[in-house]
Amino acid sequence: MRLSWMLLVAMVVTGCVHTRGEKALPKGAHEVKFDEVVITGDLELEKLNDEELFAAGTSFYAAEDYAQAARYFGRICDFHPKSKHYRPALYNAGLALEKIKAWEDAWVRFSVLSDPVKGTGDALDASFRVAECDYHLERYTDAIEVLRNIADRSEVSADKRIEARVQQGICELEIDQKDAAENTLRSVLTYWNSLPDKDLVDDYFPGQAQFFIGEIFRLHYEAVALDGNKSTAKLAEDLEYKSELLLSSQGHYLRAIRIGNGYWATAAGNRIGGLYENMYDHMIHAPAPIELAASEQEIYRAELRKKIRVLIGKAITVYERTLEAAERIGASSPFVQQTRESLQRMKDLLLAEAKAEEEEKATTTPPGS
Repeated sequence: MRLSWMLLVAMVVTGCVHTRGEKALPKGAHEVKFDEVVITGDLELEKLNDEELFAAGTSFYAAEDYAQAARYFGRICDFHPKSKHYRPALYNAGLALEKIKAWEDAWVRFSVLSDPVKGTGDALDASFRVAECDYHLERYTDAIEVLRNIADRSEVSADKRIEARVQQGICELEIDQKDAAENTLRSVLTYWNSLPDKDLVDDYFPGQAQFFIGEIFRLHYEAVALDGNKSTAKLAEDLEYKSELLLSSQGHYLRAIRIGNGYWATAAGNRIGGLYENMYDHMIHAPAPIELAASEQEIYRAELRKKIRVLIGKAITVYERTLEAAERIGASSPFVQQTRESLQRMKDLLLAEAKAEEEEKATTTPPGS
């Protein structure tokens, strides 16, 4: 490959010389001049052999200088295809490029190794990375194809098959195939529960599967709008249905917590609190049914406020328990900080509701009563 690069340089040089010859242009023709093109190689790395490049790339990766790691590993990929470090360099270059979110470049490196149908070792691992890159590049159907091929292989370990099937379900959800995603994720949990030694399988992906089934029901829940222009009976029906979806979503989040993976347990606890917080937002902003008289709307609002306080209280309880569990197991994730912020917001809201209720009582209570 280095020789062909040198030939290309020679062709460019000789081409430039030819255009500067004394041959006259045809009558009426115009000479077109382009800016000079300068072709350069990576002179700093050109003097290093594959051993030196791999050692340097490894050091840069360990130091979290991922751009430099990708550069050094990439040099092996492009100029040392026969090196014993070639395949590790491809994989490591892909990992380094992922770290800097260069997903397309990472995909190129991983795709050389990837074999989701028959691959083992780094070929199988690279297949997962290809699907990951496809996911971030929003090529969900491509990712689904790779992951399905892996999950369908009976000879692949249970851990890998579960991982592939869960990621497949998440990709299906991304393209709004909720029913397909739910079926895929439920099949994971059925398979996991059927394993005679399921305690030996990493609980991360079963926990993720249960969490995302909860997410599917949460999306269904959020799609139900409370419209005050509807009749009281219809509004009550919508509220009942919305509440059922909330409970279904909560049920799956609770199952995710029971699986016991710290990351997804914390995420699920955060989501449960968020469901009650979201229901509060929906109810507080939903207009009263238009068919109610003014006096009836006041009664409606008073009853609604009681229910709203219950929702706030439930959200606070769930957030507090989630934080207690996170501290107990030493969980650290973005969901932990989100939960702290949500807990404080709900506490402030509860105080504001209590203050508003006291002020309302003060204005409506007759003097001397």
